[in-house]
Amino acid sequence: MQQRGVTIWLTGLSGAGKTTITQALEKKLRDSGYRLEVLDGDVVRTNLTKGLGFSKEDRDTNIRRIGFVSHLLTRNGVIVLVSAISPYEAIRQEVKQTIGDFLEVFVNAPLAVCEQRDVKGLYAKARSGEIKGFTGIDDPYEPPSNPDVECRTDLEELDESVNKIWQKLVDLQYIEG
Repeated sequence: MQQRGVTIWLTGLSGAGKTTITQALEKKLRDSGYRLEVLDGDVVRTNLTKGLGFSKEDRDTNIRRIGFVSHLLTRNGVIVLVSAISPYEAIRQEVKQTIGDFLEVFVNAPLAVCEQRDVKGLYAKARSGEIKGFTGIDDPYEPPSNPDVECRTDLEELDESVNKIWQKLVDLQYIEG
């Protein structure tokens, strides 16, 4: 199958639903015969960007590295699903310009909802001061100013979110309807 490469970049707070949507979209794309790769922020941090901290500079370096790998895969006809908090607008725009074939998905859920979903207890640790520089608590999250798709995971079902992204890919002719 001839396939156009594209990076689908899911950004949002911890607990917003990025990984859940990514996994469901991955299954749907694979079941339809598309070649793809998943770059999950947590997995990348333990391998490709091991040793980086959570300063703004380190976070930007992390996103640039994910963006570089995404660019290589995308230009070779692979659909890349990136699931990363990527809290800063400027670096997301930089990566978008580098990659070109890029779909920004804002996985949006209110902070209170993300905290309720927090199975790792990270928000509680951040609120108690045990974790410093946690996105959404004492480090900012800059929502996308003009995302290609917005998934309101507090208001819609998983299938709705996946179908929004799927339809956008069809509309932009990355996949067949």
